[in-house]
Formats: sequence, structure tokens, C-alpha cells
Amino acid sequence: MTVADDEMTAHVVAEVVEGAMTGAVDKTTLKNGVRIVSRRIDHVRSVSMGVWVDAGARDEAVMEGGLSHFIEHMLFKGTEKRSSYDIAKAFDAIGGQTNAFTSMENTCYHARVMDEHLGTMADLLSDIFLNSTFSEDEVENERPVILSEIGMVEDNPEDYIHTLLEERFWGDHALGRSILGTREQIQGYGRDDLVRFFSHLYQPDRILISCAGHVDHDEILSLLAPAFEGIKARDGFPKRDVPTPSSGVKVLSRDIEQTHVSLAWPGLPVTHEMRFASSLMNTILGGNMSSRLFQEIREKRGLAYNVYSFTASYVDTGMVGLYAGVTPDKVEECLEVTKAELERLCEHGVDEETLAEAKAFTKGNILLASESVDSQMARLASSEFHFGRQIPMDEVVAQIEAVTTEEVRKVAEMAFTQKPAVGVLGLDPSEEKIRNVFGI
Repeated sequence: MTVADDEMTAHVVAEVVEGAMTGAVDKTTLKNGVRIVSRRIDHVRSVSMGVWVDAGARDEAVMEGGLSHFIEHMLFKGTEKRSSYDIAKAFDAIGGQTNAFTSMENTCYHARVMDEHLGTMADLLSDIFLNSTFSEDEVENERPVILSEIGMVEDNPEDYIHTLLEERFWGDHALGRSILGTREQIQGYGRDDLVRFFSHLYQPDRILISCAGHVDHDEILSLLAPAFEGIKARDGFPKRDVPTPSSGVKVLSRDIEQTHVSLAWPGLPVTHEMRFASSLMNTILGGNMSSRLFQEIREKRGLAYNVYSFTASYVDTGMVGLYAGVTPDKVEECLEVTKAELERLCEHGVDEETLAEAKAFTKGNILLASESVDSQMARLASSEFHFGRQIPMDEVVAQIEAVTTEEVRKVAEMAFTQKPAVGVLGLDPSEEKIRNVFGI
């Protein structure tokens, strides 16, 4: 948009995983494969819960574009016992916050409430996830909402440039298609398409419920296990094909004041052993206000108001990217400065002081995020999906501290010595000049 009792031991397998800093993590796997993971945090009064599916837009076939996201909307549109208004009113009545999101590899339905309302939250999330009716009337009502969302992205150049970049970088692979789907696809889907896709992808062994806050694991099991253990396994989950990134330039001329430019190079999968070096490299290059690109392009030269670097990691691949919004006559200069900074990073790397500052920045962000029950809930899910275990915070900090200046230079060289993919959105941008800067 967005039973713990003696009988429980007969149909679940439970294990307790040692946590760090915020208490132990409890994990239970139901007989059908649904996993329930929780972390108790005694010093808070709130509880965050997410019902996750290890499936997203990259698991759609070509003719299924946007179905994951459409389903995300529909699960709030009514169940067998609640209308969409009833669902909204029930969350508002307990002061709860609820939403959902669809990414390339996951879909999540989540909420946060005070601990005294845990039972209501669990009942609501269980109901929308398991009992949504996908009524024809609600499908028709929601269709224009999603079409408006597509238009909203296209109207925002800083959002839309990333769509263009991903199309150029990932090509025909599902990662290169919009999570929202196309207008034509959304117009064509009916209730049967949504139900079929839901049944195919929402497999029990790909469902994970994560919960963090002032909560007891046995209580969570008593609330959730009876409902979720009834989900039946269905046909096999579609195989995820590994994409092959490509270089090149994709230009879309649009009469707007700024020219928006985004570049991408191959990056690392989410579990790669060099992932911390890549994260630190990104911070140094364009991840904060003291980063090289921000200082050189915005602060020293005034070429752009907004400039940054980013990474996107998936289970089997990744992307390193840059973005800048500049006036049309400054595009070439901005790219030349960017290229010089990339070459400097690849050839000379970083000094120990710069790396130490990036480490402090990264650790600070991680530790500050850990104070949020929503962040803890999401971290539980991410660790379980990607590593099959909970990574203690002190282990994460140790891995950050262990990164060397040479590793930072190496991950930069792995990416930036290759030719980039470039997306450009603006008034009459010169594709030839862009190609010349990077020798594409």
C-alpha cells in the first residue's frame, strides 16, 4: 500500500537463536514451512509485525507484469468478514499504523501497534493475508488507483529516471521491468488473474512472519500458528533466472527544467563476501554530504542540487549507480567530473582516515536504525531470507571494521572499469556527448 500449548510441539519445529543488543531471537517453523521469527525488546511498548512473502516483481512472467503489486493493493480491499472500510477502521481504532510494499524479490504486509493491541493486529493481518476475496467490484475500483500510481512515477523525473536506467541496464529481464506493470497490463487483469497468481506465488515455504517489540514468542504462536499452518503447498515456484547487465544509453526527451542523469554498473549480490566493502565505497563516493561526488559536483562547482550514489543488491546479482539532476548545459561537465572521481577512486583508492569516517557513518546508521521496532522487524526477515540465521549486531560491526582500503579500491575497480548503462531524461539531451564521455 501498504498457540503455544502442549499440542503445539506435535506440529512445529522450534529453535532459539541467540540475538545481540536487543534480546534473543526465537524462530518457529510450522509443518508446512511457514516461518515465524520474533525478537523481544523489553524497553519499548510497541510491536511491529510483518507478513512477508519471498516473492516479488522479478518472479512475474512477461505477461504478468504488475500482478505482485496489484495483489498487494487488493489484500486491503476486503475479506470474507471485513470490508475495506472495516479493515481501515479497525487499524485506526487501535492507533495502529499499517502499510504494505512490493519489491523485486519480496512483498510485505506490516503494521505497528501498542503491545496491548497485539491480538487485534495479528487477527487483522492474518485475515487480509489469508481471507481476501478479490471481489470483482474492488478489482475495478482499485484499477484506476494503480494507473494513477504509474502516472505519479512518470510525473516525477527523479523517480522515472531510475525506471529508464533499469530498463537499459537489465534489458529484457524481469529486473528491468517496472514493479507497477504497464497501463495496458493493469487494464487487462481480472479477478481470475490475481487469484491464480496469488495461489502460485504465495507458497507456505516462502512465507515468513517477523515480529519485533514488547512481545512474547509463545503468544505470537498462539495467535498466528493455527491460521497459517493451514496454507497448502501448491505447484512449484518459478525459477529465478540470473540476469546479464548491459551497457548503453537510453534517452527520453522531455520539456523540463533539469536533465536527470543516472548511471549503473554491475554490483554485488546481497550475500557477497565483499558486500561491506561495497557499502563503504558507496558511502565514500556519494552516500552522504561529505562524499566525493556531493562535495565536488554540488559544493565546489554548483552543478547540481541533488547528486548521490546508490547500490541495489539481489539474491544473485546487483547494481552500483549514480544520479544527478543538472541544467541541460551542464550535463557533459557533470559527467566529466563524475568520470574523473571514479577513475581516482579506482586508481588511488581511499586513505585510512576517509575509510574510518565511512565506517563510523555506517555503524551509526545501523545502530540508530536498530532502535526502531520496524527496522528490527525488517532485519529479522532479511537475515532469515538471505542467510537462514540471525546475524548478531556485533558480528556486523566486526565485518565493517575489518574492511581495508584495498578492498574498497577493489570493489570500485570491479564496477567502474566496465562501461556503464546510462539513463537520461530531459530537454534534448545529447546522446552522442554522453557516449563519448564514457566511451560507450
